[in-house]
Amino acid sequence: MKFERSGGIILHPTSLPGPFGIGDLGPTAKRWIDFLDETGCGLWQVLPLGPTGYGDSPYQCFSAFAGNPYLVSPQILFEEGLLQAEDLRDMPDFPAERVDYGKVIPWKLGLWDRAFSQFQRSSHRDIRQEFEQYQEENRYWLEDYALFMAIKEAYGGGSWIHWPEPYRSREEIAISEAARHYALEIQKQKFRQFLFFRQWGSIRKYAHERNIKIIGDIPIFVAHDSAEVWANPGLFFLDPDGSPSVVAGVPPDYFSETGQLWGNPLYRWERHKLDGYVWWIKRIKSVLELVDIVRLDHFRGFSGYWEIPYGEPTAVKGRWVKGPGIEFFTVLEKSLGDLPIIAEDLGVITKDVEYLRDYFGLPGMRVIQFAFHGDPSEPFLPHNHIENCAVYTGTHDNDTSLGWYRRVPEAEKDFYRRYLGRTGENVAWDFIRAAWSSVAFFSLAPMQDFLNLGNEARMNYPGNPSGNWAWRMKEEDLNKDLAEKIKEFNILYSRDKSGAGKTKNDVEEIEYETAS
Repeated sequence: MKFERSGGIILHPTSLPGPFGIGDLGPTAKRWIDFLDETGCGLWQVLPLGPTGYGDSPYQCFSAFAGNPYLVSPQILFEEGLLQAEDLRDMPDFPAERVDYGKVIPWKLGLWDRAFSQFQRSSHRDIRQEFEQYQEENRYWLEDYALFMAIKEAYGGGSWIHWPEPYRSREEIAISEAARHYALEIQKQKFRQFLFFRQWGSIRKYAHERNIKIIGDIPIFVAHDSAEVWANPGLFFLDPDGSPSVVAGVPPDYFSETGQLWGNPLYRWERHKLDGYVWWIKRIKSVLELVDIVRLDHFRGFSGYWEIPYGEPTAVKGRWVKGPGIEFFTVLEKSLGDLPIIAEDLGVITKDVEYLRDYFGLPGMRVIQFAFHGDPSEPFLPHNHIENCAVYTGTHDNDTSLGWYRRVPEAEKDFYRRYLGRTGENVAWDFIRAAWSSVAFFSLAPMQDFLNLGNEARMNYPGNPSGNWAWRMKEEDLNKDLAEKIKEFNILYSRDKSGAGKTKNDVEEIEYETAS
């Protein structure tokens, strides 16, 4: 698929400002889109939008199809009459610049239960009809998910692997009895999903009206503690008790002597092949109903993946196994048409991975932070970029650009300064300029870089089990001065979504002496 030259910002909705402890899909989300519109950016990139589980990570969700109920806006529910003023009076004292998940989660789930009770008592005929239609259209995944979450909550939130055997193995009689016993809780779960998809649909429509496309994210693997693994055990390598027999990760490399042990169960690709990869087609189609372009995480795993025996303490003992490769993407393309996919091809990439990416013409990624090791042939350096790629200053897994500069060896700092002809005083904006001036059709940077923030604003430390995904920006960050600065870059480098010309008369030198 051919993409238009554009610029954009990475900001997960949890990082939006607002009074309710976590960014949500209410008025501030629309203010965010207005800000993007003012900047001339045509792209908004988000992380996976599913219901977060272990470590609050959007890459370890309870479902590959469901939405995150913590993103639902209480303000909108109040305006619709599904919440009353007294429902909001017990709101905890939330910190403004971090998400305190320990406070947010129980408070918001309590709110949604009150909203559901109000919904049952009220005469919201239009909303009732919408809810019924939503359930019917999403039955193929919603029934399993709602039952899974209802049982999970009944057993204190623990993994399904620890449920009673009849539930764990989905014995038909036990599942039928559970559906009756937990009928009310199942409806609550469905209602939470309805609220998310309803509000997200409004946000996406608002973005489209301003010619802004949303880039989403599909992790290649799903969490073991998810509705999909519980409901479809035959699609994964599991032992008879439901434990994974082998798990995902990456082998030792220059980032880690012991590799990365992710722990996700691995796919039985031969089983997926037998039914024409229908589960994957449904998964990607469902995400493309939420976003316009997909970043396919760990793309190399579709060519070959690292298989680690379950129970190993590290990723050292493993083996490479061939992935589904060209056949898989051929089936996807035949079913879904042109694939609006960005291949996350970072890490150690071999020729077979490059061949798979290029066979389907998928754009890869370039990250400016990875460029300055001293080798002029480094593919991440801007002069080595190609048009069919997306260039980033950094990603959610990296430090901020300012944080990068403060921690890397002097040799890398020196190479960056000499290569870009800068002093190091405004490294984040130097990286933004390098990305925006690239020939790559997409250039993106995390909001933290536009705000010139340091390590304190980092989104994720890979390998750290807690303390991630918590950063939030402030209301005052969405200001006119910053919007004009970004707009100028989009105009200078032909990335303005309005197509307002490749040059501008009387262009003034941009002053971006942001304090570090």
